[in-house]
Amino acid sequence: MQIEETVVGLCRDARQAARGLAMASATARNTALTFAAARLRERAAEIQAANREDVAAGKRNGLSSALIDRLSLNDARIEAMAQGLDAIVALPDPLGETIARWRRPNGLEISQVRVPLGVVGVIYESRPNVTADAAGLCLKSGNAVILKGGSEAFATNTAIAACLAEGSAAAGLPRAAAQLIPTTDRRAVAALLAQRELVDVIVPRGGTSLIQAITESSSIPVIQHYAGICHVYVDDAADLDMAERIAVNAKVQRPGVCNAMETLLVHADVADRFLPRVGAALQAASVKKHGSPRTRAVLPDIAVNNEKQ
Repeated sequence: MQIEETVVGLCRDARQAARGLAMASATARNTALTFAAARLRERAAEIQAANREDVAAGKRNGLSSALIDRLSLNDARIEAMAQGLDAIVALPDPLGETIARWRRPNGLEISQVRVPLGVVGVIYESRPNVTADAAGLCLKSGNAVILKGGSEAFATNTAIAACLAEGSAAAGLPRAAAQLIPTTDRRAVAALLAQRELVDVIVPRGGTSLIQAITESSSIPVIQHYAGICHVYVDDAADLDMAERIAVNAKVQRPGVCNAMETLLVHADVADRFLPRVGAALQAASVKKHGSPRTRAVLPDIAVNNEKQ
């Protein structure tokens, strides 16, 4: 009962905060994000200390090296989070924009205008940068957000979420505009998914099993993303030097993350020129390649595309 009461309290606070955010100026919302980015930079050492706790626990619990990499933070990754908030600040204000307008035969004028959703619940897995990304996008768009990250990143997420809350307060916005559920107990997810009177939409971010479980359990509308679709396409008009750098970076920079390249599509007119060079670069990075029969005609040493890893 205590967990449910905690979640309901967060949702009520978020609902109240959402009313204030909907009326807040773009300047106030951007200022909150700017302050939050500054807090991330100022507290990088504290965030990394919390992250070391999570990483150590993850290793004890047998997390794979890929998951440990997704969980781990350093100065560069914290700076990237702060820069991500700066980039959100630079985006145009989405609120109040008229998308379409038309007049009915009876003279009635109708307009479609962008407004906030209200309260957004975001449930995600091990990458702690999602805490800053999701909260930043919600604040920019005038939505209060309730965050439920993976238990393996709890200490890190707590430290990051505190920066977002402080940023909101410093800008005169409600601290409850961005809240992290303060428990790793899975019952908190069930409690959140039951708050259809207080939460307007749920956004799951993670693997197929997570998305399916949330969709089946939620009494609140769910915005899903689909697994996969991480493709890079090289057109016949592409700069092949640039295309090679992009393709290799997309696969090799952090292969454990969910947006690493899964499929490379190459226009037939440049396949003979491009595939050998990008194949060599990927080979040098120890990437195991699978290809269609047409691809194997150019790169005969790679595996058939339906071969199991």
